[in-house]
Amino acid sequence: MDMNPVFARFARTFQADEMIFSEFEPGDTFYLIQSGQVKLVKIIGNIEKTLDVLQPSEMFGEMAILENSPRSATAIAVDTVKVLEFNRQNFEILMLGNPSIAMKLLRLLAKRIYDSKRRFMILTLTDPQAKVADVFFMLDESQRNLDRSSERREFKTTIDDIAHWAGMNITPARDMLEYFVTQGRMEIYPDRIVIKNINEFARFVNSRWKK
Repeated sequence: MDMNPVFARFARTFQADEMIFSEFEPGDTFYLIQSGQVKLVKIIGNIEKTLDVLQPSEMFGEMAILENSPRSATAIAVDTVKVLEFNRQNFEILMLGNPSIAMKLLRLLAKRIYDSKRRFMILTLTDPQAKVADVFFMLDESQRNLDRSSERREFKTTIDDIAHWAGMNITPARDMLEYFVTQGRMEIYPDRIVIKNINEFARFVNSRWKK
C-alpha cells in the first residue's frame, strides 16, 4: 500500500527487535505494515512460540479495535518496520473524511478477520490428516487469478509453514506430508509444495467436517 499524504500523520517506524506491543496489555490501536516484517509471538510455558510473520500490506492488532480486548500476542519488528497506526477515534475520522481510503482499510480488516477464523476452523479438526489437507485448501482459497481448470496446485510454502497453520509440531506434520507423498498426492521441494489434485483434498476435508 503506497503512502498517501492523508496517511502521513499516522506513520510510525520501529527498529529491528523493537517491541510494538506486548501480550496481555490493553490495546486501542491497530497497524497496517508499509514496509518490513512483524513477528507475532506468544510465551507458552517458558518457550517463545512464533505465531506468524507478517509482510507489507498486512494488518495486525485489529481485534483490539473490534473487541476492546487485551493483546493476544506480542508484536516485534523483525527488521526496520514502517507502519500506519490507527486507533478507534482516528479510524472513525478517517472513515468520515476519506471514505474511499477507509473502504480499502475495511476490506483489509475484513480479510484479516476471515483469515483468522479460517485458521481457527483448521484447528477444530481432530484428524491430523484432515488438518494438513485443509491447510492446502485454505491456501488455495486465498489465491487469485488462478487457472482453476487444472486440479494441480503449486504453493510457495514450507513444511514449517504447514505445521504452523495446522497447529502441529514439525515432526508429525512432516510425517503427514511424507505420507501424502508416498500416496502420490504431493511433491515436496525446498521452496514449494505441489498438490497433484486439490479437489481430492477438498473432498477429503469436507468428509471430515460432516463427521
